[in-house]
Amino acid sequence: MFVFKAAVVGAGTMGAEIAHAIAGANIPVVVKDAEPSRVESGLERARALWQRRVDAGKMQSSELDRSMALITGATDYEAFGDVDLVIEAVPEEIELKRGVFAELDEATPGHAILASNTSALSITEMGEATSRPDKVVGLHFFYPASRARVVEVIEGADTSPETTQAASNFAQAIRKMPIRALDSPGFVVGRIISSVASELWRCEEDSGIDVHELETIIAASKATQASPIFGADLLGPETLSRLTAHLRECYGDRFYVGKGLHEDRS
Repeated sequence: MFVFKAAVVGAGTMGAEIAHAIAGANIPVVVKDAEPSRVESGLERARALWQRRVDAGKMQSSELDRSMALITGATDYEAFGDVDLVIEAVPEEIELKRGVFAELDEATPGHAILASNTSALSITEMGEATSRPDKVVGLHFFYPASRARVVEVIEGADTSPETTQAASNFAQAIRKMPIRALDSPGFVVGRIISSVASELWRCEEDSGIDVHELETIIAASKATQASPIFGADLLGPETLSRLTAHLRECYGDRFYVGKGLHEDRS
């Protein structure tokens, strides 16, 4: 299935970045949020991302205008009647997401794929809030979604192979690299990121060495090219903390929540 028109529910930072990536691949996209001010902020964020390219001489102003014309802001579902794929990007609360999926089930055509940008919550549970659980899938983008290449494609218990393949094809169409995963807490990347964060938090509290100093030590050792606290960069400190707490509930003491990455790194 080809996606001729997409939509994003949630015009916050991630929602705006996802819409930017979609429009950047010449696919029309609707960005919906209940708050008009958030819709406006989301559109401005998308424009600002392209403006940086214009200022750097990597994009023409006319291209910016064409790209912005592909993004439509909305505060209701009126424009969702002909979408082929919707990505939910609301806060990480399962009942909130289930409510959104129930609304999308009513507002979108029967063929439309309903995707969630969740970093850890159950795709299967979201699908159960709809009449089409076979068309519900996870599409987990990383921050900043406008530049980060990886997208996790998560199969719920009821997700059909056709839906998974269509979601993977869509990720490639917007110049992302899909990683397919089954519906388990944290999926793939989240479990890796949280494992690293857990050990850093433990080490900080056991040794008394600040987590930022630990980052400097590990970087100097050249043991890895990635920042040891890259999870905070990919997900944001608050999301990383919530994710790790969720994984601790699911998997036990192998995950540990400390205070190190809650702090402002600036």
